[in-house]
Amino acid sequence: MDESDVRDRLRAVEDPDLGGDIVSLGLVNEVEVGETVHVDLALGAPYSPAETAIAGDVREALSDLGLEVELSASVDRPGGEEDVLPGVENVIAVASGKGGVGKSTVAVNLAAGLAEMGAEVGLFDADIYGPNVPRMVDADEVPSATEDERIIPPEQFGMKLMSMDFLVGEDDPVIFRGPMVHNVLTQLWEDVVWGRLDYMVVDLPPGTGDTQLSLLQSVPVSGAVIVTTPQEVALDDARKGLRMFGRHDTPVLGVVENMAGFVCPDCGSEHAIFGEGGGERFAADVDMPFLGSVPLDPAVRQGGDDGAPMVRGEGDTAEALREFTRKTANMQGIVHRRRVSGARAGAESGD
Repeated sequence: MDESDVRDRLRAVEDPDLGGDIVSLGLVNEVEVGETVHVDLALGAPYSPAETAIAGDVREALSDLGLEVELSASVDRPGGEEDVLPGVENVIAVASGKGGVGKSTVAVNLAAGLAEMGAEVGLFDADIYGPNVPRMVDADEVPSATEDERIIPPEQFGMKLMSMDFLVGEDDPVIFRGPMVHNVLTQLWEDVVWGRLDYMVVDLPPGTGDTQLSLLQSVPVSGAVIVTTPQEVALDDARKGLRMFGRHDTPVLGVVENMAGFVCPDCGSEHAIFGEGGGERFAADVDMPFLGSVPLDPAVRQGGDDGAPMVRGEGDTAEALREFTRKTANMQGIVHRRRVSGARAGAESGD
C-alpha cells in the first residue's frame, strides 16, 4: 500500500457540489502512508455538513486497509503575509442594503449557530455608530488587555466578541468622520487577540459606506451573506449591496430572506406582512444561492432583547435559522473547493 494506491481508492469519493471525484478535482493535498494513513484534504468550511460528509466518505473508502486513518484539512487563503487576521480561516460578512431588515439578528444567529455546530467562532460588530451585538448576546463582560496592550475579547455562547459598544459608555454616541472609522476598525482587527477561529462573522452596518469599504480593503472576506425582507423596497437596496461585493471580487454565499411570514399565535393563520417570496425571486434573478427564509416571529425579537439567540432554541423558527447556518457553511466550503480545484486545473494546463 503506497500513496498511489490510496489516491486510487479516493477516486471513489465524489464531491456532490462540484461534480467529480476529489482526486480529479485536486482536493487531495497530501497522502502519507506509514503505520497510519494520513490524508490532507482541501476542505475549508469546518463543521459544514457537506464537508463533514466528504470526510466520512474518505474514511469509508480507506476503512478496510487495516491501518488507522488520520485526516486533516487545509486551504490556502488569499491574504498572505499582510493578512490582518492570520488565525481566522473564514471571514463571513453579513450585509444589507438598508436598515430594518434584521441583519444583526441574522449575524448573531449565524455566529451562534456555527458555534453550536462545534466551530471556533468570532463575532465582530462592525456597526461603529449603532453597535448592539453585546445586548443581543447578553454580554456584560468587558474586554481585558494583555501586557503588550492587545485586547482580549470577551466570550459568550462559545463566541469571541468585539464591538464598539464595549469601548464607549452605554449612552454615549459615537461621532466619527469617515477616515476615523477606517482607523478604528483597523485597530480593532489588528489589536484584538482573536486566536485561531474557524469563522469570524462580521455584522456590517446597513448600506454601502465607509465601514464596508474599510472591511473589503483590509480583511480577506471569504464570503458575504445578503439579508433582505420579501419587500420590494428592501430588494432594491439588496441589489446595491450585491454590486458592492461584486466590485471588490468578494464571493457572495447567497441571500437569506428575513421576516418572511408571520404565523398568528392565536389563530394559527400565516400572514405575509412584508410580501411573499421576494428574497427567493431576487436570488434567482441574480443567480445566487437562496439560503432560506426566516419567519417573522416575536420570539426572535424577544431573544434579541434578552440576549438569547433563537438558533439555540426550539421550534420552526429556530430550525429555519439552523438550516440557514448549515447552508451558509456549505456554500463557504463550495467557494473554497471551487477555487482550489480551478487553480490546480489551471496549473496543470499551464495557464
